Amino acid sequence: MTVGERVAVARAEAGLTQAQLASAVGVDRSALAKIETGARRVSAVELVAIARELRRRVEWFVESGPAAIVSYRASKPEVATQAMDAELERLVRDVAFVAEQVPVLVTGQPEIAHRPGTPEEADRLAAETRSMLGLLPDEPVKDLSRLVPSIGLLPFSLPLDAGADAGTVLLDKGGVTVINGDLHVGRRRLALAHELGHYLIADPYTTDWRVAATDADALEARLDRFARSLLIPAADLRERWREWLSAPGETLRDAAVRAGSHYRVDMATLARRLTELDLTDTGQADAIRQVRTKKADIVEKNLLTHHELEPVSLPRPYEQAVLRLYRSETITADRALGLLLGTFDPDSLPDLPPAPEAEIWAVIS
Repeated sequence: MTVGERVAVARAEAGLTQAQLASAVGVDRSALAKIETGARRVSAVELVAIARELRRRVEWFVESGPAAIVSYRASKPEVATQAMDAELERLVRDVAFVAEQVPVLVTGQPEIAHRPGTPEEADRLAAETRSMLGLLPDEPVKDLSRLVPSIGLLPFSLPLDAGADAGTVLLDKGGVTVINGDLHVGRRRLALAHELGHYLIADPYTTDWRVAATDADALEARLDRFARSLLIPAADLRERWREWLSAPGETLRDAAVRAGSHYRVDMATLARRLTELDLTDTGQADAIRQVRTKKADIVEKNLLTHHELEPVSLPRPYEQAVLRLYRSETITADRALGLLLGTFDPDSLPDLPPAPEAEIWAVIS
């Protein structure tokens, strides 16, 4: 896209008319219209003002986006830019900048996995992934977002309202995933597990609008199965489900509430997993899908509440790398705060050592 086309896209995403943006940045509406169509060049001062008003960095308007996203847009020009797409592009730029300065940010990625074509292949990929993440064969995944950076995938969670569930961009080394933080925690974790599947089979760019909803797309269905198998290992569920159901005074609902808390998944995911392992019939699965965990359940059953991927959340290695750049004075405080997406304020940044006396005299003399 040209600079003008990018101005038009960013303006539309911000919900502004040409007249509104022109007034905000101090140019005539006709001048802005010519900028957007390419009939008039935009000055550096004007571009800075436009970028500030549209809350974009200047480089977004003048540099090509990540290759994977550019390729996707070129192949599907009829698809409008969505919030997920824009956030992925912004974060890929940020991660690329930080990784260039701190190469240890991204530790690499595993060899490309075979695309699972059957449920059994999806289960095998989940078992291999659990091993890569340092988990025991039948150990549930408690903090997936803390584990996946070890194999090069950096997960971010942002509030995206009714946007896509998740999206992933494969980098030259590693990958970036954005999770819609407005989903419930179980769905957020399922979305990340699903995106991890895309990452492992090296899909360059994906945006998923639904996870575990239908079997319309064969690959998506297998990655849904991979995600469930990863989060809810079969042997562990078979053993615990019998225990929960046979406990004195416990009902099907009680067992479902305990299982959802233990595996940190939503009820739809739990019901689907129980069904595919032949642990419930259709009627029981439908009943489980209707279960909602109440505060009374948490108190009476002494359950833990979970907040994984609550927005805004950033991968810890990324946070550490940004702070490292700030400590070394490679970036300013404003740049650090921008890279940290508002999760820090100026007082939260580390204290920098005072400048050496000789350096001070060199500046003021």
